[in-house]
Amino acid sequence: MANTTLTASIVAKAAVAILENELVMAGAVYRGYEGEFDKKINGYEVGDTITIRKPTDFTVRQQISNSGLVQDVTEGKTSLQINKVAGVDFKFTSQQLTLNIGDLSERVIRPAMVQVANQIDIDVMSLYTDIPQWVTTTAPPISTTVIDSFAKFAKGTTNLDQRSVPQGDRSGVLAPADYWAMAGSQTSLFNNSINGKSYRQGQIGMVGNVDTYMSQNAPAFTTGPGGGTPLVNGANQNTTYDTTGANTQSLITDGWTAAAAARVVKGDSFTIAGVFDVNPVTKATLPFLKQFVVVSNGSSDASGNLTMTIAPQIITSGAFKNCSAAPADNAALTFNVGVAANTTVTNNLLFHKNAFALAMVPMVKPPGAVDVSRQSKNGISVRVIPYYDGVNDVSTWRLDCIYGVKTIDPRLAVRVSG
Repeated sequence: MANTTLTASIVAKAAVAILENELVMAGAVYRGYEGEFDKKINGYEVGDTITIRKPTDFTVRQQISNSGLVQDVTEGKTSLQINKVAGVDFKFTSQQLTLNIGDLSERVIRPAMVQVANQIDIDVMSLYTDIPQWVTTTAPPISTTVIDSFAKFAKGTTNLDQRSVPQGDRSGVLAPADYWAMAGSQTSLFNNSINGKSYRQGQIGMVGNVDTYMSQNAPAFTTGPGGGTPLVNGANQNTTYDTTGANTQSLITDGWTAAAAARVVKGDSFTIAGVFDVNPVTKATLPFLKQFVVVSNGSSDASGNLTMTIAPQIITSGAFKNCSAAPADNAALTFNVGVAANTTVTNNLLFHKNAFALAMVPMVKPPGAVDVSRQSKNGISVRVIPYYDGVNDVSTWRLDCIYGVKTIDPRLAVRVSG
């Protein structure tokens, strides 16, 4: 192929194709909200938002008579904000701009897009602190072992099944140590279609109906320092469904170490004695305690009191019932499924794609920019703007992606630690 003077359009097309192939976590989450942003012809700026309707719920009528039991349709709402930009800037000489696009892609564009894809994956993975559900593959206190067997991996899928998370469109993202330990466990199987890929290609593929990937961006979470014997301070701290979609509430507690900084941190998971989870479909009480997550850092006062912001809300009746009962006064709180305080552990993720959302949209074309190209492919959008330095005969190229990430339904995911 003859060399061609490369244009912004050619570079943008190459960039968007490479970016699509490099995404890991971001490629497994819900991508359907881009259509909500199609109305702005000139593109979108940081801060633009859309409103998303959250799924409603109902209770089943079981009475014998033919009388109806009319229920209100209650739909919560949440917003998805386009507030993140990932970009790379680089320079080309006029001579380099006459290269074959294949050569330029491998030497310059691919390394740049790997960095952009990595940042997008990090931003999606950072949503793990919204997930209350957290299981460990060993008995607490947690050890430093990895997920190296089907039985350990299945702790996560069991949690999803117990809570009626839909079977299809499930994905798993494991840290390298867990991924390769799991791949190693498959090499001992007698089925060559499984152990051949694991041994020769390092591929896990579908495990327990979960499409499994490896990512260096699987987050490490450091639990809060805790301290004292935290208890619920006051009975009946339940609430009603919040239609704004926040799904958070305050929980008044006491018994903490007095006047200590950051007793709890965002992402801490905990249970409350006597408060059991319920099946989201049948509303039947499940044989394990409901897990909650701390939404923001909190510190105790001089008397050892601490009011935490937690999710989800404690709802004990109606269509949105998610707990067997309201917490009793002085009910004990147990944090982080037995993980010691101030301990850093890997949080692998198993999730249904509707748990999280990523929306990438065309970025605005600045009025002063002349040669601007925006290219989109399968919901991936890249903007390229070149500007020329005539003194040094160098073209500087600005490459940007604008996007937003959001936890849509935290019930559909679980954190798994080895």
